[in-house]
Amino acid sequence: MTITFGFGLVTCQRFPGDPRSDVELYAEALSLAEEAELLGFDSVWTSEHHFVDDAYLPSVLPLSAAMAARTHRVLIGTALLLAPLHEPIRIAEDVSVVDLIAGGRFILGVGLGWREEEFEGLGVPLRDRVHRLEDSVDVYRQAWRGDLVTGGAHLRYPGVPVRPLPARGGGPPIWIGALTEPAIRRAGRLGDGFMATDVTPSSLREQTDLARSAHAAAGRTGGFAIGVHLPTFAWRGADAWERVRDHHRYVAWKYDDMDGSRRRAGEPPAPPPVSAQEEEELREGILLGSPEEVAERIRALAESVGGELHFIARLYWPGMEPAVQREAMRVFAKEVIPSLR
Repeated sequence: MTITFGFGLVTCQRFPGDPRSDVELYAEALSLAEEAELLGFDSVWTSEHHFVDDAYLPSVLPLSAAMAARTHRVLIGTALLLAPLHEPIRIAEDVSVVDLIAGGRFILGVGLGWREEEFEGLGVPLRDRVHRLEDSVDVYRQAWRGDLVTGGAHLRYPGVPVRPLPARGGGPPIWIGALTEPAIRRAGRLGDGFMATDVTPSSLREQTDLARSAHAAAGRTGGFAIGVHLPTFAWRGADAWERVRDHHRYVAWKYDDMDGSRRRAGEPPAPPPVSAQEEEELREGILLGSPEEVAERIRALAESVGGELHFIARLYWPGMEPAVQREAMRVFAKEVIPSLR
């Protein structure tokens, strides 16, 4: 059993009442990437959404490039870039540049997306998202092999060369995030890796089996990575939940609030008071507790996949006091990671 560890998901969201400017939030994101490398994390991950009033990161590749330029060893990945929303050749070009800046340390994680507002705002029919994802993967690989890009089953191009090529032959690995059975099978069929979230050991085992079987059935050769990202907060002391509660609740609530915030301008609102039931559900959805308790839960996930696991600790907490944020990173890196290696 081999476990590698990521830090994320960096979103640069503006937590209600946070006095820092966007310039300061982005500077902090870059500093945290450097800190993650110094602490011994294996990777740093960003995440994408559009048109959200708290300024959720809309441009993962520029930030990824900046992180790559500020680090030397860690992998830099997207979890996830919403592939159907973007012109595939432009993504292929941009990723090539990011991978060159990173010296071959980039992982392109992609997903379908689901928010109607994003598709409407960027002029992409939501109904086309599956074939746009599939064609995008085809285009990326054509471009990074150095072939003339002709497209996929639906998106067609007149045979154009994409240059420069990435640092690695064939380009960065493509990991595909998925939740439903058809999407998980698609991830196995098309991807170099599968990215899971909101899982237990048993559900991760089931999803991994689906993805791996689809990968084998497609005749794909080479390794197939399994990644999972989950909210995580290891802490010494009895106040772990009090330290992370408001920030964990905000991140979870904001996904529900996105649909209600369509065309909302101005400062992002604070979430309403949390109910006892919601608080209980939030506690169940985070790897929380002492370093030993958190390590045991990660070990159970790794054992369930029966091999290598890339565990991305979602330790980036919008609005958290910087000293607490960095201490949580330190506790995880110095007390959780060594116990699992």
